[in-house]
Amino acid sequence: MPSPWVANLSLYGIALLIFTLMHSVSVLVQYRWIAYTAISIGCCFVVAFLIGTKEPGLNQPSQDKSLSRISWAHWFKKVLYYQVALVYMCTRLVTNVSQAFLAFYVINDLGMHQSSKALVPAIIYVCSLVVSVMLQETRWSGWRLKNYFSAGAMIWILSGIGIVLLPSRMHNFMYVLSITIGAANALMTVTSISMEGVLVGEDLNGCAFVYGSLSFIDKVSCGIALYILESYQGSTKISENQELAYGYSVTRLGLGLVPAVFSLLSAIVAHTMDLPEARRRPLVEPLLA
Repeated sequence: MPSPWVANLSLYGIALLIFTLMHSVSVLVQYRWIAYTAISIGCCFVVAFLIGTKEPGLNQPSQDKSLSRISWAHWFKKVLYYQVALVYMCTRLVTNVSQAFLAFYVINDLGMHQSSKALVPAIIYVCSLVVSVMLQETRWSGWRLKNYFSAGAMIWILSGIGIVLLPSRMHNFMYVLSITIGAANALMTVTSISMEGVLVGEDLNGCAFVYGSLSFIDKVSCGIALYILESYQGSTKISENQELAYGYSVTRLGLGLVPAVFSLLSAIVAHTMDLPEARRRPLVEPLLA
């Protein structure tokens, strides 16, 4: 489990180092060096994994084949499937859309230092990690899932309002908002994934379709949302007209308003759910052991 955390933090560290040492070159060159460095280090570890890891043999007897296979049509008959899908999709839209516009916001709208493009996302990630670890021993129930998710959504709504209204002269307050955004991301992500587990329940033979279909929905929706927002962002004429009319850039609205709206929608849907009580098995060992 710590491996992805170390990898993500290492990437933020590389980005911070490059932004600090290569501040005189163009942004294109900076991101190119980040990509080159990350790919090179990743390839080295992939080679080390393939060479140094031995695949164990299968010594266990085959599982019981009498278990019936669940048809994918079975899930379309459940109202809870559509509710969980909508909540999970909105959660991924909140995290992915905000992450996509974060670098543009801190540089173009707030006028922060180039290193903030790595420092602010790193703070968000560390705070998400801390909250996720704190939630690992929580005994989830239906009402607790909905309340924790709603709490995360409300924190994101308040953070989104702060992002939209934050003036550039108070750009250091963005570090405080990074903490609240990280906590909100963790609360919403952990609980929405737990809702998927409640939806699946004991129907393990059909869980592949549930997780696969929800993952597909979230990727398509995020792609469409980012395409629409970045098409407005890429048009100088439209961006100038919008800033003149509303006083806010597309980047500011995409980072603050859009995630806040999806957070509100997902919280409303979550409270309409009728989540069955799921039996929770205790962890074999702590998450960070």
